[in-house]
Amino acid sequence: QEEIFGTVLVSLTFRSHEEAIALANNTRYGLAGSVWSQDLDTALEVARAIRAGTIWVNCTNQFDANSGFGGYRESGFGREGGREGMHAYIRPTGDHESPAAVATAGVDAPAPAGGDGSGDIDRTAKMYIGGKQKRPDGGYSLDVPGGQVGRGNRKDIRDAVAAAIKATAWAEMSAHSRAQVLYYIAENLEQRTEEFASIISASTGCSDDDAATEVADSVAEWFRWAAWADKFDGRVHETTMHGLVLALNEAIGVVGVICPDSRPLHGFTRLVAPLLAMGNTVVAIPSEAHPLAAAGIYQVLETSDLPGGVLNFVTGLRQEIVSTLAEHDGVDAIWSAAGDIAEVEVASAGNMKRVWNADTSAADEELLRAAIQVKNIWLPHGV
Repeated sequence: QEEIFGTVLVSLTFRSHEEAIALANNTRYGLAGSVWSQDLDTALEVARAIRAGTIWVNCTNQFDANSGFGGYRESGFGREGGREGMHAYIRPTGDHESPAAVATAGVDAPAPAGGDGSGDIDRTAKMYIGGKQKRPDGGYSLDVPGGQVGRGNRKDIRDAVAAAIKATAWAEMSAHSRAQVLYYIAENLEQRTEEFASIISASTGCSDDDAATEVADSVAEWFRWAAWADKFDGRVHETTMHGLVLALNEAIGVVGVICPDSRPLHGFTRLVAPLLAMGNTVVAIPSEAHPLAAAGIYQVLETSDLPGGVLNFVTGLRQEIVSTLAEHDGVDAIWSAAGDIAEVEVASAGNMKRVWNADTSAADEELLRAAIQVKNIWLPHGV
């Protein structure tokens, strides 16, 4: 289980290419590998399935500055060479606020009308894990502006991650099929604009017009990322090798999302939707200050054909659950839009997670690049 560099040949028998793939992926690492076969169909199927940053078909140790090289999982997440490597050294142009400023903007809004916002009916918003509404494992709830939410704990986070790991079929769906689900979510959310605007207004204290605008912006986000789902393509690199080098954009896997407190529904949507569009599964922690807006979306998800486990969220106090999410070895990346990420970076070091200081004001393509990892497949040809 240790990563060994050098010229090493390990020979194992296998009965089918599915078993060969399982053997190849039975490791914490994923830097590079070679596939040898005169059956091109089998070679490409195996190359797509092996979780490594570079796959050489009928060749090995081919490198070119125009093709990115880097690993998956504990082999690291950076890239050297290629466009994907270049993006690590450049910053977007234009003026936009820092992620920390965006995360807390508007949090000091006026208190909601009605004091504790309890309303006529005592209702506690549940969590959403594995496609089902779940009560918190500990049985506790939190009073928040506008109502109550479940107080999640470490067990709830572990259950959510387990559900996300099992939902691998989402990444295997065609991008077009994922887009149709996201379009359906947008349509169903739009039908409940007044309800969600009322929740936002009651929980954040903003005006009715601002609340309605936030819902409209959130609906637009779902439509936007549904449209992107089948359009953020890979590339064919020009290299010195006589053949093709395919750069494929693949899902990272399970991504933990720590949502901002400002504009709670829009912030939740702006981060979660692009991850889903690219085939990732998500464990989200909604805004701690105003969780009701995002927590109420599970009823929309249940009626929108989203497979169970693809999107999970756990409400609660960040200081009690964020570290568990960051430390979990089943999580492949963390997006944090809740201010300082130093503690998250330390906690996530155990399995070399990608940690991104998520910026809801970032350009669409910056979010998409953060939501994928690039696999380069080398295909020599000729006689």
